[in-house]
Amino acid sequence: MAVLYTIAIILGVIVVYVLVNTLRLKKAVTNLTQEQFIQGYRKAQLIDVREVKEFEAGHILGARNIPSTQLRQRYKEVRSDLPVYLYCQNSGRSARTALFLKKKGYNQVYQLQGGFKTWTGKVKTKA
Repeated sequence: MAVLYTIAIILGVIVVYVLVNTLRLKKAVTNLTQEQFIQGYRKAQLIDVREVKEFEAGHILGARNIPSTQLRQRYKEVRSDLPVYLYCQNSGRSARTALFLKKKGYNQVYQLQGGFKTWTGKVKTKA
């Protein structure tokens, strides 16, 4: 019986952790549809947070690559006085990146809802 209580407590803690983390990520970033994203990204910093190989395989025209794994060392390359438009493959990494940037004082952080996999606009690939 004690084992069941322990398992229930562990599962409860995991559920609470996931919920809290999800709420934190939602507060850190504004999700934009592709249409909203297109309207604003030319006046902003467009950053692809995927890894270099993913970026080279295809990225939104005009984006620059700062992989989320390098962000702690490279975040100062991103201007805090301009809007930041982020995307990754499906929104997970860009949401975590947005949370990190918010903690560093960036206030205008947006992400492409659904990520690059839902993008139907212009794409550039490395030849």
